[in-house]
Amino acid sequence: MATFTQWLEGARPRTWPAAIAPVLLGTGCAAALGARHWDRALLALVVAVALEIGVNYANDYSDGIRGTDDDRSAGPVRLVGQKLAAPAQVKTAAFASFGLAALAGLLLVALSGAWWMLAVGAAAIVAAWFYTGGSHPYGYLGLGEIFVFVFFGLVAVLGTQLTQAASITLAGWAGAVGVGALSCAILMANNVRDIPTDSETGKRTLAVRLGDVPARRTYVAMVAWAFLASLVGAAQHPGAALSLAAIGLAVRPAQAVLGGAQGRALIPVLAATGRLTLAYGLAYGLGAALWPSW
Repeated sequence: MATFTQWLEGARPRTWPAAIAPVLLGTGCAAALGARHWDRALLALVVAVALEIGVNYANDYSDGIRGTDDDRSAGPVRLVGQKLAAPAQVKTAAFASFGLAALAGLLLVALSGAWWMLAVGAAAIVAAWFYTGGSHPYGYLGLGEIFVFVFFGLVAVLGTQLTQAASITLAGWAGAVGVGALSCAILMANNVRDIPTDSETGKRTLAVRLGDVPARRTYVAMVAWAFLASLVGAAQHPGAALSLAAIGLAVRPAQAVLGGAQGRALIPVLAATGRLTLAYGLAYGLGAALWPSW
């Protein structure tokens, strides 16, 4: 039976910044409009983190029963692949997380009145499951980055801003693109590490499809794209440019990726990209809130 620590590792905390950063950024963009609701921000955070944990457990379950994780020698704990927990237990943990996200989302739309977002939330849960679940998982076709960009970039940021400020701004869109690109970079770092085993098991992630060197360059391009988005956001809310201060956190992981780090040497890159994403979202949101106009 898996220990608490192993369950926590299975939830992959290194990826949680991809859920926290967009809520910080979206709340900052809402505050820049004079609208700040901490209760709604907290509910949005619960939705995002619970969805992230749910998709991580769902991936563990689906990859585990397919045998994709049987020969992993690097990366986080695989509860099913390493036979630490029964597949049914991990599947239950995934759906419990999705249930928590759905409940918090229902409360959020009730407070904001944006009832149409229930459909968006339902789509997010369905997409989270079929990333590696079902008979034709789109994550195995190289489409995982699309899910991450849409739901942990656009939907998370703009949904947070909309449910607090009842509107969406240019700075919100730019920040959503930026944090979405960084979230994709987290996934790319993970998948570059797994190219050898994914290639053998038929998991055709974008990294596998691109090949090792192009995938590494794509990682750097995703990071660079985020900082270009900051400049667009600063055109409306100049404080958004504060996110450029996070560039320093991008140097080491970019060097490691371009330098050809393999296997376990890429695990620190995953964590560093998560810290970069969190710093970016916090700096962008805080800057926009404190310096909303020229």
